[in-house]
Amino acid sequence: MDTDQPLDALLIQLNRMLPGWCAYFRPGVSHAAFQYLSHYTWARVVGWLRRKHRRITWKDLRRRFCGGGWWPSGQERTLFDPARVRTTRYRYRGTVIPSPWPTATG
Repeated sequence: MDTDQPLDALLIQLNRMLPGWCAYFRPGVSHAAFQYLSHYTWARVVGWLRRKHRRITWKDLRRRFCGGGWWPSGQERTLFDPARVRTTRYRYRGTVIPSPWPTATG
């Protein structure tokens, strides 16, 4: 995205995409993937902010665009954090799955 857009415009695009992607991949063993995606999106947004404001220091960047913390937020929106999505693991259903073979009665 071009750096002439405000931060909220970038966050709108990302916040439309990330929750849907996380909802699709949530059932399964995806916690590590969500951690990686969280780190990757943070690095891309912070890199975008650094390109947009070349002369700004880290302290000013965090104060202006992260609310004093480390997670980017605009005037109205905060970047969706995929690492906070709770994952659901596959359940073991071995005894519930019907068997095609007849059971031996003795």
